[in-house]
This record gives sequence, structure tokens and C-alpha cells, in this order.
Amino acid sequence: MEQTHSGPMAGRTVLVTGGTGGIGRATALGLAAMGAHLAITGRDRGRTEGAACEIRAAGGRPVDVFVADLSCQSEVRRLADEVLRSLSRIDVLVNNVGGYWNTRHVTADGLERTFALNHLAPFLLTNLLCGRLKQSAPARVVTVSSNVQAMGRIDFGDLQGERSYSGARAYNQSKLANVLFTYELARRLQATLVTANALHPGVVRTSFGAEDPGGVQRLFTPFMRPFMKSPARGAATPIHLASAADLEQVTGRYFAHSKPKKSSKRSYDEAAAARLWQASADLVGLTVAS
Repeated sequence: MEQTHSGPMAGRTVLVTGGTGGIGRATALGLAAMGAHLAITGRDRGRTEGAACEIRAAGGRPVDVFVADLSCQSEVRRLADEVLRSLSRIDVLVNNVGGYWNTRHVTADGLERTFALNHLAPFLLTNLLCGRLKQSAPARVVTVSSNVQAMGRIDFGDLQGERSYSGARAYNQSKLANVLFTYELARRLQATLVTANALHPGVVRTSFGAEDPGGVQRLFTPFMRPFMKSPARGAATPIHLASAADLEQVTGRYFAHSKPKKSSKRSYDEAAAARLWQASADLVGLTVAS
């Protein structure tokens, strides 16, 4: 029997990228239980349908499923088209999808995979869905970053790690890019009722980095697992940013443990943020409005 839809998120539509496992799935489950209508993306249809069944059970209403490999720009564009056809409103976009690769991988577009998936995918998807978010306003863009943004540096001379590559350096750069993107997006959306915030979810027990783990992950993760947060606890901050009534007009902020926190000094460099926006737009073939 279908449940009646009540709760603080009733009537709101939330799109979560990378909603098949870890923090993404836990975020979707939490928001579905609060009455939201969920849509999730995943790379594998079977896994995505399985997660959708679980989320439907939590919220008692159908879950929209979109299958796309977001490291590929044509797939991001196809996903955006499908989302715009299927969802008449988007109240919250949760940019959660991400990955870590110890060795350098190149995408179908010839780009370094960490930068392509962790930064360019949310950059392009958010831009393509921005009109629908504005129509649905008040709306929110919530981007999952990490505290490693504090160690990140945007190497404009070698964004793709072609000259030298380190998995950790590429990851840290992508997570700083998430914060710079969020702050620049908030500035560009100032005249609208769409907010943009970023967050650190905590160190969470997921299969993150399992495709191509670094030595540190292989050595230490098994010992650290008992001390890491469960995905459900890691999802507490994205759920808070997506749903808290008192955050409706809060924008351009970075959160950890569901509280605003200062991000790294580099993340507040507005010239770097504008330069990154332009470089990203060039890489994904978007025209940048001045």
C-alpha cells in the first residue's frame, strides 16, 4: 500500500548523483523518509534499480532512475536532457558523484578522470539544470566536497595532471574545485532564489577508491574502518543542507558536521574561482555569460 506523503520534504523533488551506494544512497534514503520525491543517477542499471527499490521502500513513493557515466560529457548532457523531460521541478540537486584513482586514467573526452568526474561533471550538470532550478525556486545546489580541499591547489598550468600525476593531488585539487565552484555559483545566482553550498561529509566507510586504490588506502583502510562514519552518518550533513528550513537563504558556505565552517584560504580566491569557471566552461563547451 502506498504511504501518504507527509514530512518536511513532502512535495519537493531531489536529484542525487551517484545515488547507488555510500553517502549518495544514504542521502537519498534520508530525504525519501522525509517525504521527498527522489531521483538518482548511477552508472550501472541493475545497481541503480536496486537502490531505487530500497529508497522507494523508505519513502513509499516511486523513485526516478537515470543511468549515466558522468565522467563522459555526452552522458552528462544526455542525463540533463532526460532529467529535464522527466522532472517538472528540481528543488534540490545533490552533486555527490565522485571517485579516486591512484593512477592517471583518461576519459572518453581525453580528460583526466578525477577532474572530469569530481569537478567537470557537477559543473556541467548544474549549469544544464540551472533553468529548472530557478523555475522551482526556492531551490538548492548541494555539492559534496571534502576536508582535503584544504590541501588542494588548482594547478592551472596542468589541470589534467599530464606533466605529473598523483592520485592524492588530483583528488585534493578536485575537492578544492568543488568549493571554488560552489562559491562562484552562489555569486552568479545571487539575484535568484537558488542557493549553493558545499560540505565535508566526514571520513566514511564506503567502497570509495576501490577500483584503483593507493598504497595508503590498501594498508590503512582495513584498520581504520571501525573508526570511520557509517554512510548514514556521513549523509547527515548533505541531508541537513538539502532540507533544513533555516538554510533557505544561506548560500556560498561550506559545512561540516551540519554546521558552517571556514574552508581553506585558497577557496576564497575570487579571481581563481572565475578563472576555474572559464577554464571549466571551455573544457565542457559551455558559453559563459559575463
